[in-house]
Amino acid sequence: MNEKKLGIFALIALVIGSQIGGGGFNVATDMAASANAGSILIGWSITGIGMFALVFSFQNLTNKKPELDSGIYSFAKAGFGSYLGFSSAWGYWLSVWLGNIAFLTLLFSSLGYFFPVFTGGNLASIIGASLLLWMMIFFILRGVQSAALVNIVVTIAKLVPIFLFIIIALFAFHFKTFTHNFWGSSGFHFGDVLNQTKSTMLVSLWVFTGVEGAIVLSSRARNKKDVGKATVIGLCSTLIIYVLISVLSLGAMPHAQLAGLKSPSMAYVLKSIVGPWGAAFITLGLMISLLGALLGWTLFAAEVPYIAGKDGTFPKLFAKQNQNNVPRNSLIFTALLIQIFLLTLLVSKKPYNFAFSMASSAILVPYLFSALYQVKYSYQQKEIKQMIIGMIASLYSLWILYAAGISYLLLTAVLYALGIFVFIFAQKENNRKTFKPFEIMWASAIFLVAIFSIIMLAAGKITI
Repeated sequence: MNEKKLGIFALIALVIGSQIGGGGFNVATDMAASANAGSILIGWSITGIGMFALVFSFQNLTNKKPELDSGIYSFAKAGFGSYLGFSSAWGYWLSVWLGNIAFLTLLFSSLGYFFPVFTGGNLASIIGASLLLWMMIFFILRGVQSAALVNIVVTIAKLVPIFLFIIIALFAFHFKTFTHNFWGSSGFHFGDVLNQTKSTMLVSLWVFTGVEGAIVLSSRARNKKDVGKATVIGLCSTLIIYVLISVLSLGAMPHAQLAGLKSPSMAYVLKSIVGPWGAAFITLGLMISLLGALLGWTLFAAEVPYIAGKDGTFPKLFAKQNQNNVPRNSLIFTALLIQIFLLTLLVSKKPYNFAFSMASSAILVPYLFSALYQVKYSYQQKEIKQMIIGMIASLYSLWILYAAGISYLLLTAVLYALGIFVFIFAQKENNRKTFKPFEIMWASAIFLVAIFSIIMLAAGKITI
């Protein structure tokens, strides 16, 4: 059966649609919760520079190494060996299905605006999220191309309420409101501004997660050069949208009030400007947006284990496809993990924040090793400009690791440690030596951190 390939518009829609999920509709409050306007602008500047460096690294490696069409994990494998390649694939997969939990949580919180029985983390929401999840899986099993076409329509539809918000918020923007307590009530102090800026990092990383979507599906692209173009266009578009949403919200509503809004905050900002219809309209737009993001991210979540299974990085069972060229086993196993982790929302105080913070932490490893491979490859080719871009991307990834905070990194280490057993199984299945000396050190460090994390969690030092 001939597989239909994805054109540039489908790839751009996947990149934009995967980034503008739920985070964009809540980014203003997520940023303002622990930072003032000045620090938020610094945070966006750092994120913009870092994400462009990452994307240009992705684009360069995709163009120069077209044979590495297994998504961003293939960069880590080519540069640093089997186990770090596996860790990047595993981390990216973790991030994507954890992100889907965040989307499902926010979707049912939004439904709660119309139907109070849903709150995003209660039993009714989990049952509804489970039903929606398996309906989505059934739809994707019918074909990746069909799902991608639907994603184009959904991406266009969800941009309408966002653009309406931006236009209305422009007229409601007050410069005095925006600049009030610009650095905080005590003025500019470096340490305070640094802490505020750090607090924005996981939020800003979360809303851009998905920018590598076209690269993940590069093996299904009609033209490999479209992959890099779609990624850059998608990043430029979403960066402009996010900054406008964040800045205009800070000028339309006092900071303290904005910081305390419920999800989705964009709805309540618009409600304060035009009345209840604004909140209803934005909430409907968010629901459409989340459905599109769920669709795109579920495609990614199935694709990574499938490609990794084909080249022996993951166990072979993930490489099975159905008659529609859909990675059936990978898709179903991913859905089962999402289903299990949905139950953790019953004990989480802030289920949406917990899910997106975990997803953001998990993706740091694949981002970091992709950037480091850009440095290594560019050094080997004596391409100084590209090497500098890779160094900026690497520094950004390390900065995010520092800014993320210890709690989420410790919890993420537990999930990475579970991957060690999957890696060992895959290596033995393919009759390969399990670990090289350097890889044993890396795996042992992760395992020890995971044990420490479990002890801290049991002692109540870390909470979810």
